[in-house]
Amino acid sequence: MSGFVEKPEPVQVPGLTHLHTGKVRDLYQNADGELIMVASDRTSAYDWVLPTEIPGKGRILTQLSLWWFDQLADLVPSHVRSTEVPAGAPADWAGRTLVCTSLAMVPVECVARGYLTGSGLAEYQQTRTVCGLALPEGLVDGSELPAPIFTPATKAAVGDHDENVSYEEVAREVGPEVAARLRQTTLAVYGRARDIARERGVILADTKFEFGFAGEELTLADEVLTPDSSRFWPADQWQPGRAQPSFDKQFVRDWLTSSAAGWDRTGEQPPPALPQDIVDRTRAKYIEAYERLTGLTWS
Repeated sequence: MSGFVEKPEPVQVPGLTHLHTGKVRDLYQNADGELIMVASDRTSAYDWVLPTEIPGKGRILTQLSLWWFDQLADLVPSHVRSTEVPAGAPADWAGRTLVCTSLAMVPVECVARGYLTGSGLAEYQQTRTVCGLALPEGLVDGSELPAPIFTPATKAAVGDHDENVSYEEVAREVGPEVAARLRQTTLAVYGRARDIARERGVILADTKFEFGFAGEELTLADEVLTPDSSRFWPADQWQPGRAQPSFDKQFVRDWLTSSAAGWDRTGEQPPPALPQDIVDRTRAKYIEAYERLTGLTWS
């Protein structure tokens, strides 16, 4: 069992139609057919959307995504049209709202990996492959790969796992031409972002992108290169062979699996509320990621 511990009621805004409540984002449509994405402060772990929010998280994710969209604009266009808050929307939507082009979405999570960890490590330990791609012997948790790899996954509903799939399965799903464009663009964007992060003392271990089509134009959608969609590690603490320190919600995961939480992640009971200390430390990590990557001060 998984999903929302407490699913929120969508905010009703005149002139907007509520389409979807996701793990973090609420999706609306306006009368012009544009999509309105609003990043909440919700956080998720182990396929649950938790009952405790991380204050300001949605704004941090939105502003970091906007910064990255600017860094990548010459490689691939984004779906963002403006950041204007729709008339009649709550004041709290400021800084966390994107007005976007409605795209024909590609039903694939486009994952790029430059380092081995997470589900990729688990597969490698069993088969010496990731998504059907053979890798050298002797790699460990945190190893840098010989070259970045494209390891796509299926998109899952809230409460379900994304599942890694092979490139051949993607080609069967979307056609060989689109599959090739997805792989090429994913690796190009990852390479650009990896180099930018590296200059700032941050390792971009892996990340996932979502793409859609505006007519014939492949377009980058959703969030991009945030701590929710990527693994960022401090370069000066990188040490293959162990779990790496990271700029994300690892404090949340660690607490939920500790004896202090008293929660069985394999059971059917929802996770408990987070203590204030875990909320504060997690928020600080998101802010640190924003500031180290952009060079800007969060306010």
